Amino acid sequence: MFQTLLPRDARAFRILVQWAFFAWIIYLGVRFWFFVRHFESGGATAYMSRPPGIEGFLPIGALISLKHWVTNGIVDHVHPAALVLFLTFVAMAFWARKSFCSWLCPVGTLSEGCWKLGERIFGRNFQIWRPLDIALRGLKYALLAFFAKIILIDMPAQAIGGFLRAPYWAISDVKMLHFFTNMSLTVMVVLVGLAGISLLYRNFWCRYLCPYGALLGLVSLCSPMAVRRDTEACIGCSKCTRACPSRIDVEKKSTVINVECTGCLSCVSSCPTEALSMKPPFYRRFLPSWSFAALVLALFFGGVGFGMLTGHWQTSLEYQDYMRLVPMARMVGY
Repeated sequence: MFQTLLPRDARAFRILVQWAFFAWIIYLGVRFWFFVRHFESGGATAYMSRPPGIEGFLPIGALISLKHWVTNGIVDHVHPAALVLFLTFVAMAFWARKSFCSWLCPVGTLSEGCWKLGERIFGRNFQIWRPLDIALRGLKYALLAFFAKIILIDMPAQAIGGFLRAPYWAISDVKMLHFFTNMSLTVMVVLVGLAGISLLYRNFWCRYLCPYGALLGLVSLCSPMAVRRDTEACIGCSKCTRACPSRIDVEKKSTVINVECTGCLSCVSSCPTEALSMKPPFYRRFLPSWSFAALVLALFFGGVGFGMLTGHWQTSLEYQDYMRLVPMARMVGY
């Protein structure tokens, strides 16, 4: 299938992958809701097994788990999939730029859907004044620095072990579900506000506020994969720059090395002369877009598969643990 994917079809294939993954996330969320409901009802409702993939919504806990693994040499067994997914997304950033953001991230998918809808409604998307845009982009790095400081620097190894053994961490996924199913008025207003702003400005959350994307962007600077421009084939039509949702001047670069590049291939798909391709530095010829798509999917499924094969996917918590912990989730704090 990949071999029949022409460069112009790369963007359409990415969108297909995006929304297929989004639908899978919704399925996991619904399945997890039935799982939690079973224990909240004291076993009166139908039981459905817990999907480990929902631990992808625990990035801060995954960062704590990473430090626990590095400093104490112990892989957390309560939410091991959180660490596996975190490391998988970081590996994707290293080998395939910020591809998680544009290919798999459900927030990125919704954000892209918003600005495309806004483009249809208003006939265009708006741009923030360049100096203000640069200043606002610093917000996500400030948030990243904050989390890195309180977890990687300030949090002692003993405190990490205590956190990962606490009831709060055991049911942090349940509390995350409650965040979505029992939103406060404040949260709803904030989310509606972000959605409204995202109608006007492309990827507002991703560009200015997402610390996860900030981390992946920094890692992606080391990636061997980059959009490279054949200056002889380029006709200077500027279609690549106009197509870039990250506002990168692709037409002026021989190699796109930028923390905002998500590997979405929009610029590659828009090029009429095959002057652009995503490839490593040692490859001189044009490289079809299906190869990058294959790399992204191979990295993701490879990371998840490795976690499964090594026994770092399923939680160590058992049925009776959840029967005891889930009913008290709303009262548990840390």
